[in-house]
Amino acid sequence: MVWPLEWQLFTFWHNRLSVKLNSMNIEKKIDYTHIKVDEKTFSKFYSAYKKMETQLSAEHIIIEFSDNLNSTNEEISLFLNVSKLHQKQKTSFVIVSSSADIDEFPEDFNIVPTLGEAEDVLEMEAIERDLGF
Repeated sequence: MVWPLEWQLFTFWHNRLSVKLNSMNIEKKIDYTHIKVDEKTFSKFYSAYKKMETQLSAEHIIIEFSDNLNSTNEEISLFLNVSKLHQKQKTSFVIVSSSADIDEFPEDFNIVPTLGEAEDVLEMEAIERDLGF
């Protein structure tokens, strides 16, 4: 039997787990994992992400690029396969980038300019999954 206070403490700390790795801050939220990119070059971040990709593939992911990150649409499109993998596994994958040209990407690739919009995408996709779409 789990005592109510123990359960509250576990869920409180578990849902706020935050880790800083080489080029990113990873924070486990209640409904998703938030990755904030600290690097200034895309290639360093992408190689660090690829090393962790299998650990994150079963989670809802929001990757937030800072304004200091020098990334092109071609570099961001490297995440298209990651996005498709998440769709197959019925999890969400969203990129937050205020500098990316959203119209250059496919419609099923979730890229938005703000974190709030990314959280909205997660909610909408959760509703779609619940309804069987």
